[in-house]
Amino acid sequence: MPDLSFRSRLYWIVSRTANALYRRFPIFGEIKGAVAIIRRDGGYVVIERNDGLGLGFPGGISSRRETPEQTVRRETREETGLTITSAEFKFEFHASIPFPNLTRVFEAAAEGETRSSWEGRARIARIEELQQRIVPQQRQIVEYLLALGSPSANEKPENQS
Repeated sequence: MPDLSFRSRLYWIVSRTANALYRRFPIFGEIKGAVAIIRRDGGYVVIERNDGLGLGFPGGISSRRETPEQTVRRETREETGLTITSAEFKFEFHASIPFPNLTRVFEAAAEGETRSSWEGRARIARIEELQQRIVPQQRQIVEYLLALGSPSANEKPENQS
């Protein structure tokens, strides 16, 4: 069930508006960002996004003068409450949706308990759900995980907080 709080509705408006505007007017060119693949409890830590676009791996847009690893550490903490203890760069890809972007992907280990943010509810998702509900701009990450061999579909996550 979607979060109907003021903050989640505000995020819906901000996200949808920013995506639509930048898709039409990419005045700063390609936006750079980074995301984390965090394996936990037989699945992956994801955000059930409050903008209604689906599931997304924790991460986001890099700030000026911020390295991709700094971005993934900051964004993961903001979105999930988890602290990344190690991050290994895996690959990068370009996408045009929802706007021109370059995404750097890290496999990360993290500690702490998940918590939600205004962007969405942090939880664990299995690969089958990711195949169905991942945001379009992150489909390449799911393909990467499938090629590696993801956690077994028979392995039940212990915690879906």
